[in-house]
Amino acid sequence: MNIKPIRSDDDLRDAFKRLERVFQAADGTPEADEMEILVTLIETYEQKHYPMGSADPVEAIKFRMEQQGLSPKDLEPYIGSSGRVSEILNRKRQLSLQMVKRLHDGLHIPYESLLSSA
Repeated sequence: MNIKPIRSDDDLRDAFKRLERVFQAADGTPEADEMEILVTLIETYEQKHYPMGSADPVEAIKFRMEQQGLSPKDLEPYIGSSGRVSEILNRKRQLSLQMVKRLHDGLHIPYESLLSSA
């Protein structure tokens, strides 16, 4: 593990590339530790250089999907069936607290973004 501070957008891109490689790491492994550190560094850099007001929960999910190249199918472990994912992304259903917790734990979307009201 070769972790360094994120000081530029180029460093940020490199951190995301590395995060993609270790994102599915098993708990308790050095790669899982690296993933947690990278997420913290990325969030810190983004908050400092790209501050955002309260996010709309759906926009926060879509933003994370874009960042990590995820499809709606990739959200099923966090939200539920493909129909439920579609309802959430199309604003026909609100997130449950259980969904919020799984999205936070699994995709590292800040609670503040998932619990804010649009």
